[in-house]
Amino acid sequence: MKLSPLSVGLFGALVALAGPDHLPLGGLPVMVGKASADESGKQGGTAGRAPSVPMARDPSAAVAEEYEAARRQGTREALELFIARHGDDPLAEKARTELKQLAR
Repeated sequence: MKLSPLSVGLFGALVALAGPDHLPLGGLPVMVGKASADESGKQGGTAGRAPSVPMARDPSAAVAEEYEAARRQGTREALELFIARHGDDPLAEKARTELKQLAR
C-alpha cells in the first residue's frame, strides 16, 4: 500500500505535536510523569500534598514596625515618608504630631 503525500504530512504533524512538550502518544503529560516519579522516590509518604507556605504577615504589625523605625530616626524625612506611605493609618496621626514637635 502506497501512502499519499497528504497522509505522510498528517502523520508528520501528529508526531510533531506529540513532541516532548506535549502529550506522548498514549501516555501522561511529561510533567505529570516526572512529578509522579519524584514523589514515589521520597520518604515519608507526602505524595499529593502541596508544599507548605508560611502564613502572611499581619499588615498592621509591619506598619507599626515602620513607624517605630521612623520615630527612632527622629528625622523630618523619615516621618514624612511614613506619613506618605500610611496616611490613613492611625499611627500617621502620631507621626504628624511628632513632625510638628520637630518643627519647634
